[in-house]
Amino acid sequence: MQAQKLPVARKAHHSTESNAEVSELRALNAQIAVAELDIVVLDSLGPLEEIWRELDRDDLNSLHQGYDWCLSWAKAHGNPLSIVWGRLGEETAFILPIEINRFHGFRTARFVGADHSNINTGLFTARFIELATNLEPRKFAELLRRALVGSADLLLLQNIPLEWRGCHSPLALLPMVQNQNHAYHLPLLANMESTLQQVNAKGRRKKFRTQLRRLEALGGFDYISSGTSDEQHRLLDRFFEQKGERFNALGLPDVFEASQTKAFLHGALDIRDPGSKTVGLEMHAIRLKGAYDGHIAALAGISRKGDHIICQFSAIDESLAAETSPGEFLFWQMIAGQHGKGVGLFDFGLGDQRYKRSWAPVETEHYDVVLPLSLRGRVGGLVHRAITRGKAFTKSRPKIYHLAQRIHRVIGV
Repeated sequence: MQAQKLPVARKAHHSTESNAEVSELRALNAQIAVAELDIVVLDSLGPLEEIWRELDRDDLNSLHQGYDWCLSWAKAHGNPLSIVWGRLGEETAFILPIEINRFHGFRTARFVGADHSNINTGLFTARFIELATNLEPRKFAELLRRALVGSADLLLLQNIPLEWRGCHSPLALLPMVQNQNHAYHLPLLANMESTLQQVNAKGRRKKFRTQLRRLEALGGFDYISSGTSDEQHRLLDRFFEQKGERFNALGLPDVFEASQTKAFLHGALDIRDPGSKTVGLEMHAIRLKGAYDGHIAALAGISRKGDHIICQFSAIDESLAAETSPGEFLFWQMIAGQHGKGVGLFDFGLGDQRYKRSWAPVETEHYDVVLPLSLRGRVGGLVHRAITRGKAFTKSRPKIYHLAQRIHRVIGV
C-alpha cells in the first residue's frame, strides 16, 4: 500500500482529447497496432545492443534491465539466455531480459540477475505502454508462452510494481501473485530539512546528533562517498567479508558467497554513464579514526538511474562502535549528500526492516508474473504461489514472523 504518490520523472503517455469520435478512432488504431505484435526470442544480448541502449535512456525502465547491468551478470554467470523481443511491425515494443535457471526445482525463465534486483520493470516503449491498454491479456500471455515454450517450464518475473511513478506496467496483463516483499521509498525534496519533514524529523535529528557525538568521542570518522576505482573495489570486498560474518552469526546462507555474484558486482562498479546519470554501483562507507583508525564501521552500495537512487545492500561491523549505530548514520550521510544532485527518490529496496520504515513514508507493493509454459510448469506455478502466499501470511503477522526467524536461525534452513 502506498502512503503517498511517488514523484514522477516522466508522465505516462495518454491522450488529452475529449472528442468522443477522435478517442474512438485512436482506440481502433491501437487495436490494429497491437494485433501486429510479434515476439521473438534471442539467445544473446549483442544483436539488440543498439535498440536496448535506446530503451535504457527512458529512466522509468529499471536499471536492473539495463544493457550493461545484464551484460555484467551474463558474463559472470553464463546461464542460458532467452531475450524476449517484442515488435510492432518493424518497431521495437519491448525487451524482457530473461535467463533460464533452476528455481524451486523447476526450469524457470526469470529476469537476468533476479536474485539481486530490487525493482524490475522490463524495457517498454512509451507507445507500447499506451497501446497495451487495448491488448487482450490472454493474447499477450499466449504470445509469450508460444515464444518461450520448450526453453523453460515456467515464466517467473518477480518484483514488479504495477504502477511506477505514474506509469502502468503492461506486465500487469499477465497472471500474477503479490510478492511477499514491499519496497520502501523516501522522496527527496528541496533540501534535507524539507525531506525530513516527511518522517519524524525531530526524532531523526536527535538521533543523528547523538550518533555524531559518540563517533567524535571515539576519534572521529571519514564519510567515503567516492574515491578511486581500486578503493571502490576494496570496499566491495570488505562488504563481502562483513556480510559473510553477519550471515554466519545468524546461521543463514550467504547470498553473496558465490564467486560469480562477486564478479558481477565488481563489474557493476565499472558501469558509469554521466550523460544519463546512470551508476551501476557505488560504495559508500563510514571509516573510523582515533583508536579504530582505518576500520570500516558501515558500508552500503547504491545505484542510480536518472533521479532514482537504489540502496542495493548494506552491512555494519558490529564489533566496532556498535553503540553509535553506524549503519543509520551512514544512511543519513548518503541521503543528505544526494540533495542538489538532481535526485528525486531514495529507494531502500525490498524487505520490511525497522530502519526502512523509520526513513520511508512510501511503501510500494510488488508482484510476480507466474505464467506456466508446460504441464510441469503448472505445478511450478502452484508451488511458487503457495510459497509466496505463505511468506506473505507470515510476514503480515509480526509475532509469527519473529518466531519463524528465530527457528530459522536455530536450525539454519
